[in-house]
Formats: sequence, C-alpha cells, structure tokens
Amino acid sequence: MSVDVRAKLAELGLELPVAAKPVAAYVPAVRTGNIVFTAGQLPLVNGEMAGTGKVGGSVTPERAKELAQICALNALAAVELVADVNKISKVVRVVGYVNGAPGYVAQPAVVNGASELFVHIWGEAGKHARSAIGVAELPLDSPVEIELTVEIAD
Repeated sequence: MSVDVRAKLAELGLELPVAAKPVAAYVPAVRTGNIVFTAGQLPLVNGEMAGTGKVGGSVTPERAKELAQICALNALAAVELVADVNKISKVVRVVGYVNGAPGYVAQPAVVNGASELFVHIWGEAGKHARSAIGVAELPLDSPVEIELTVEIAD
C-alpha cells in the first residue's frame, strides 16, 4: 500500500518542507534495512524557529501542539533524505520532548500534534508507539522536539 504523502498533507493545507540542516554533529536521518530513524526535529520553518519558550509559560499548549506538527513535518523531510516518504508503510514510534514550565504535565496533548498528523496521512498504519517526555530545556529554546521511527516498504 502506497500513500501519496504530499496529497495527504495538501488536504490539511500543509506541504513537505526541505529538510532542516543539523544544528550539531549528526545526520537528520539514518536508514538501516527497512527502518528509518530520525534525529530530533525542532519547529524550524525556512531555517528559523517558529516559536520558542516554555509550554505552559510563554507558549500555550495549543501553540505547542501546532509546533509539534511542524516538527513532525520536519521529521518526514528528514526521512525523505534517505527514503521515499511515499514508501513509508508504518509509523513505528514517535518520541516527543516538551520544554514545559515548572508543573506542566500535559505533554501527551502537545505531542498529539505529531501523532494526529501521522494518523491523518496513514490511517491505521500511522498509529504508533509513543513517549511524551517533559524536559527542563531544549536546543534553541524550542518548546518541543520530535523523533520519528518508520518502516519503509520494499
């Protein structure tokens, strides 16, 4: 089963971005066999942070969810560097890191910005294992960071 990822994104008024350049000594994605692992992706749009700050502080949970979707798009762009996104057969795992203000505990609602996008694109095959983790800080003062693991069809 092949999915036209760009067409599914267009249904939401979104498009697949160009992969962001790494901000340190790593590669955006690695393929081993039929599995692709991405590095953590920040909410970069055209090389600029789409938002900064702490969720539950200067960043609303709703905005953080939108930023998680941007991270998810960047993760797909990273996959595209090593495999055709239209050959993704299964979203295996999503890890979301949320830079929350002290006491902020609704990390899963933020990471849903990524999860809901993948379910929209792949339906049942978009459902995945997931961790939503609260952290004290993220690179570039990002409110959220998303990692993605996908399976690629032969």
